[in-house]
Amino acid sequence: MKPSRIRARATLAAAAMTALAAVTLSPQTADASTTQAPRELSVSSAGQLARTLVDRLKGEEAGSYYDEGAHRLVVNVVSSAAEGLVRAVGAQPKVVKYSQAELDSAQAVLNAGEAIPGTTWVSDPRVNRVVVTADPTVMGEQLTRLNKTVKSLGDAVLVRRTAAKLTRYIAGGDGIYGAKYRCSLGFNVLDDKNNAFFLTAGHCGSVEPQWAASQGGLPWIGKTVSSKFPGEDHALVRYTAAVDHPGQVDLHLGGTQPIFQAADPAVGDKVTRSGSTTGVHSGKVTGLDATVNYAEGTVRGLIQTDVCAEGGDSGGPLFHDTTALGLTSGGSGDCMSGGTTFYEPVTRALAAYGVRIG
Repeated sequence: MKPSRIRARATLAAAAMTALAAVTLSPQTADASTTQAPRELSVSSAGQLARTLVDRLKGEEAGSYYDEGAHRLVVNVVSSAAEGLVRAVGAQPKVVKYSQAELDSAQAVLNAGEAIPGTTWVSDPRVNRVVVTADPTVMGEQLTRLNKTVKSLGDAVLVRRTAAKLTRYIAGGDGIYGAKYRCSLGFNVLDDKNNAFFLTAGHCGSVEPQWAASQGGLPWIGKTVSSKFPGEDHALVRYTAAVDHPGQVDLHLGGTQPIFQAADPAVGDKVTRSGSTTGVHSGKVTGLDATVNYAEGTVRGLIQTDVCAEGGDSGGPLFHDTTALGLTSGGSGDCMSGGTTFYEPVTRALAAYGVRIG
């Protein structure tokens, strides 16, 4: 059995998040006579434009996101000068209250505080707030301490509760198999000598020294040579058996998706995930640089999406067309009721191990 071809079942995804507090923004609007209509952009073009604008706006921005309905890049700004620059390049400016530096400062306070298991936070440009999410296990004294910290940061922070428990997506069963746990293969990669490896989640590699392509543990096809968890969530497995290791993702219900390169996504980008438990599901990126406090430790710098996942999907690939984006880490919810899922950026994993997509 090829390690990139893993049986799965597919289910429909839906969103499941209940807000404890809500914020309504009332952005300023520019004089229509001095503006030009924003350009329609593809997802990839919007992402490229967003990355170039960060340096040009020199701290006068507060993140951006892709408006899928209008096919526009929306850029949050805090000054009229920045608003004009954004319009000049064909994006849609949105004047907001907090700069990215102010949101980063609020997130830094949260990062420096107590890592309460069952909580996450991420700067969300769609609401110009740092969104803190707490699962049902956060209660009593822990909830009191969390609320105290959030209150000290004012309305720069928005608190939500999720009905589902936050967890790593690791489980026993079908997929790539260790002695005790089952995860999913992420992306096949090569080092500078063309030795073959694959990436998976760090919380998988940290508990399993070797992997098989079928349940039972034999034959072993790969050995974990390095892993990082918590802090980050990626692992490198070297192939130890003569098996195919194509540069593609299994689409489970037929066919494969070739993967040629790696990149970082932008908020609003359409993405697809493949995993050994739930197969293929799609959605969009809802946040970047997320902090996730698992019971086993804190991971920072993750990609947040509205794509569902379940136990055993850990390590599986997040991608868009031929571009690798991330490795499934964990989240809350499931593929029946929907949920929120977090991903290790694949660019960080590639840089850590000095490997490339291959």
